[in-house]
Amino acid sequence: MKKMNIQRAIDTLNLEAQAIIEQIPHLDNSFIKAVWLIQKTTGRVIVMGLGKSGLIGRKIAATMSSVGIPSLFLHPAECLHGDLGMIMKNDVVLILSYSGETDEIKQVLPVLQRMQIKIIVMTGKIKSQVWQGCDLIINSEIQKEACPYNLAPTASTSAMLALGDALALVVSERKGFKKENLALLHPLGAIGKKLTMDVSSIMRKGKSNPVINEKAIVKDALLVMTGTRVGATSVVNKSGKLVGFFTDGDLRRQVQIHKNILNLKITEVMTRNPLTVTPDMLAVDAAKILQEKNIDNIPVVDRNNKPLGILDERDLLSEGIE
Repeated sequence: MKKMNIQRAIDTLNLEAQAIIEQIPHLDNSFIKAVWLIQKTTGRVIVMGLGKSGLIGRKIAATMSSVGIPSLFLHPAECLHGDLGMIMKNDVVLILSYSGETDEIKQVLPVLQRMQIKIIVMTGKIKSQVWQGCDLIINSEIQKEACPYNLAPTASTSAMLALGDALALVVSERKGFKKENLALLHPLGAIGKKLTMDVSSIMRKGKSNPVINEKAIVKDALLVMTGTRVGATSVVNKSGKLVGFFTDGDLRRQVQIHKNILNLKITEVMTRNPLTVTPDMLAVDAAKILQEKNIDNIPVVDRNNKPLGILDERDLLSEGIE
């Protein structure tokens, strides 16, 4: 394969990253007032934009909705053909237009103003005459597009997207949006699993949960581990309470010390007082324990320290939790 010159890709990423950094000085009084306006509204945030700005607007509206800010996207052209009826008096309109020269935007603005709707504009041309009468103007100006001809919307749309995320997350934080709220709005998918799935939903239990008695020998432990295809086993006393944990890692370490390891009592090589998790713990929190301790599996116990199951790193990864 012919060697590819990726300098254009490198330049693109550098220019777009720089465009986002250039937005930090734009977090000025207008931005702060926009946060207050959206925070106190009892209606929704109606996002409008055309072309590439419209695509960014859809993402901003989706982000706001996902973090507890009721929001939807309306196409400005369709607003002029009946969709204005979707806007209620307590709504706030956020218009995205880098140039301010889009005909549909120019036409819909006076209608919104007659409706006495609060209007926030995000634009790279803050001094454009078209914005007269708007309530707030957020500056999204950039120095240069990533396009080699400085024409195609590239860095400018990245800047708008980042500003929209910043606006959404600041408002969300001020509204007291919590992780529990996020779970309610994302019941499915990776986010939902991370916020709602507990250990009991993932752990291996029943016949898939390797457990041996403390009187067993290492050979017995290996048979149980092989039969359940888990690289570890819980060790319990006669009351069924956890007294130890034995893993294939323990085996590799101990085999260098003991030549006749298979016939040793499991209590001689197991880890006593092992780390454990409970079935009601969030799976994402249990995953952090595995990562921090650099272990592959961990016993799951009840309040009496009796093993209910075993949590394996592979099962967490298969659920998209890491």
